[in-house]
Amino acid sequence: MRDLDLKRQGVRSFKKVSRKVITLSHDTLVQVQPLREGQSLPLLVQPSVKGIKLLAWVQQNREWIQTKVLHYGALLFRDFSIAGVTEFQQCVKAVSGGALEYRFRASPRTEVGKHVYTATNYPADQSIFPHNEHAFSPIFPLHLYFFCDIPAQEGGETPIGDTRQLLRRIAPEVREQFLKKKIMYVRNYGDGFGLPWQTVFQTKDKAEVEAYCRRVGIDVEWKGGSRLRTRQVGPAIMRHPRTEEYVWFNHGTFFHVSTLEATIREALLKEFSEEDLPQNTYYGDGNPIESHVLEHLRAIYQQAMVEFPWQQGDVVFLDNMLALHARKPFVGNRRILVAMAEACRSEDLYLCQEEELGCQIQTL
Repeated sequence: MRDLDLKRQGVRSFKKVSRKVITLSHDTLVQVQPLREGQSLPLLVQPSVKGIKLLAWVQQNREWIQTKVLHYGALLFRDFSIAGVTEFQQCVKAVSGGALEYRFRASPRTEVGKHVYTATNYPADQSIFPHNEHAFSPIFPLHLYFFCDIPAQEGGETPIGDTRQLLRRIAPEVREQFLKKKIMYVRNYGDGFGLPWQTVFQTKDKAEVEAYCRRVGIDVEWKGGSRLRTRQVGPAIMRHPRTEEYVWFNHGTFFHVSTLEATIREALLKEFSEEDLPQNTYYGDGNPIESHVLEHLRAIYQQAMVEFPWQQGDVVFLDNMLALHARKPFVGNRRILVAMAEACRSEDLYLCQEEELGCQIQTL
């Protein structure tokens, strides 16, 4: 077991942010600065002269990019030249080795290029609560990319937040409870609301669904009429594979029925019993998560978020374990594209003894 010190790491990672513009010594073509004074993310990267192609620049600066995203959690590339979906795909490949297929899906998306998707296709008047992409899944992407193809006429921001700050702000007793019990995710498919299992698992073969779930530790229950229920238990806190920092990384709040907007929540509770809701969460032992705990967590999530308006051509690169994201309602056409990269398994990032991790959490 490595000797990890969360408090020491947190201090090192979050020294006071300076507004001073820095010109990279190894590349005078770009300037780097925090997007806003006093905020730890995102780091803004802009060309010093017009016409610099983002693809060419990232191909030459991959190591620098990967180092900076570990420190800041999110990089915003603005005012570069990028020619649509194909070059966006190539940027993902240059930095992260290529985009992943969207498997074990949880939201409706449209594929616009190989493994490049639209951001979640929810109605424009709805917000999307802060979360880490696929944090509920036994296999999730370490890297997440957004490309602003068309900014909204009004609103439509993608707020981002820091999971290291999030973990420190959560009440110790709440952290300890989730540390001991973990989180149970219950999902139902084929009941006329939400995604059907054929879309979620990208297959019409029940045997393939069962094989996938068996490999990643998901329990399968077939209900009448070719309907499906899955259950799985996962950690609430995990260790980053590169920085070795512990972060709050889960969908316990995001998937809970009480986090839904009121009109949607009320409609679902009228239509379905609790066990048949499209998705819901519990403590890992199956007991309900207390309402005051969920209210506390929702407030902490919202406090961690940073907002900025999209500009056409913006590319945001997130470390998915270090940075949350959300969505604000919008007016007009909006087309934000998403790519995921570098698959991780949650079981590989939860290798410590709970007692030892508990001691580390106490130092926050």
